[in-house]
Amino acid sequence: MLNPGSLEEAAALLALCRTRGITLATAESCTGGLVAAALTAIAGSSDVFERGFVTYSNEAKETLLGVPASLIASDGAVSEPVARAMAAGAIRHSAASLAVSVTGIAGPGGGSAEKPVGLVWLGAASRDGIVRSERHLFSGDRAAVRAASVKAALALLARLARQGG
Repeated sequence: MLNPGSLEEAAALLALCRTRGITLATAESCTGGLVAAALTAIAGSSDVFERGFVTYSNEAKETLLGVPASLIASDGAVSEPVARAMAAGAIRHSAASLAVSVTGIAGPGGGSAEKPVGLVWLGAASRDGIVRSERHLFSGDRAAVRAASVKAALALLARLARQGG
């Protein structure tokens, strides 16, 4: 399920992080660990990739990452505040210096007029407290949405790593 482009991006990201002393963590929902899989598909990634959280259920987001249940109840699991909280939780619950989170609706069902299939929120957090987010609306089937989400997450991490984490 990982495309060669994602593996190339993952390899470049790992090399960049290695030179800058940055370690990574992931907190994934709709991608089910695919961002972590792309990173760990590269030999030697263990010096950069610290850990990954697959938090598919709301309960997992709460217990593993510390996302407040009230936040999920008020904004929904697929939202900017939850993506930001997931990334911040991955930092708090790891030794990584930079984390990315992915939460979205990969389909084919589960979408609504307000939150359509293909809606994905990315979050990023750094050890120094910087938290960012991005909203994406990807097209295609479930596999395409998940693949595009992985690519976007790797690109977000690369941009932040270039800025120094």
